[in-house]
Amino acid sequence: MRTFPRTRLLASALAALTALGALAGCSRADRTEAAANQGAAGEVRVGFFPNVTHTPALIGVKKNFFAQNLGGTKLTTQTFNAGPSEVNALLGGSLDVAFIGSGPAINAFTKSKGAIQLVSGAVTGGAQLVVKPGIASVDQLKGKTIATPQLANTQDVALKKFLAEKHLAGQVNVTNLDNPKTLDAFRKGEVDGGWLPEPWSSRLITDAGAKVLVDEKSLWPEGRFPTTVAIVRSEFLKQHPDTVRALLKGELQAIDWAKKNPAEAKTVVNGALKELSGSSLSPAVLDRSFANIELTTDPVPAQFPQLAKDSVTAGVVGEVVDLKGFADFGPLNEVLKAQQLPAVNAPELAK
Repeated sequence: MRTFPRTRLLASALAALTALGALAGCSRADRTEAAANQGAAGEVRVGFFPNVTHTPALIGVKKNFFAQNLGGTKLTTQTFNAGPSEVNALLGGSLDVAFIGSGPAINAFTKSKGAIQLVSGAVTGGAQLVVKPGIASVDQLKGKTIATPQLANTQDVALKKFLAEKHLAGQVNVTNLDNPKTLDAFRKGEVDGGWLPEPWSSRLITDAGAKVLVDEKSLWPEGRFPTTVAIVRSEFLKQHPDTVRALLKGELQAIDWAKKNPAEAKTVVNGALKELSGSSLSPAVLDRSFANIELTTDPVPAQFPQLAKDSVTAGVVGEVVDLKGFADFGPLNEVLKAQQLPAVNAPELAK
């Protein structure tokens, strides 16, 4: 039997241990990298509302802009009436991406301790306080009942903040109703108005005789505020950045197409609303709704610190949340750069 000198055996053993350690180190690094980026997802679950203020999502789905960019990734969609219920689905793990109001987006970030990221805008504008014709001033809201889509949703926060600033907190009855129920309740005289997103503010005006008391655009610099944004579970973003980027590319294409084809865009959105909610909109409601919104991937990030303060003023949360780490615009900026469009820069929201 062949024998080896002891020094040679020791050298071989040390070499083996070194190689094993290197392999173990590479395995840890590989596992970390794999956890951070696992390539395209097998499926992406996307939530949005059957509202005109979610037009980029509606067109992205109906015109297959999302599906075309996702390639082999399966697209699964789910609709919601308002943000808080969508946040619950997102944080519960049954959604990956949500088109949602700015208020619930902030609340989701707070509630999850940073487990979601803001990745894009979608729509600005398109929210109004509409009331019975007999209400001619803000003071006349005292004792009246005003509806919002859901407790702590974007319009609920906007209304309560507005009432607080007008020293009317506690003097106006705020009730939370699904948007279709608000229209019925207004017609029956059960509510005196609502702070509502499009198309519901336009429906109360066109179909039920309401009038605008406050257009939310009048309360913001240059009339711009983020009505709908896109947020993603942080884990999903880390694991599947390519999938998030594909969705955002589809969103940008949907927005560009809608701007170039406004008449057809209204038709597509109206068809989607009928499919999702069971009823379509009149041409007058469609025209008014689209006139009140701006489709854009710009999330108007400069407004988010104020939005965080508004949640406190409205009594939704007890203290202003620190928004550091709230946004990750990396995937969006890659999409914008490819189209030679300006990047979104929001250092106050970045990690």
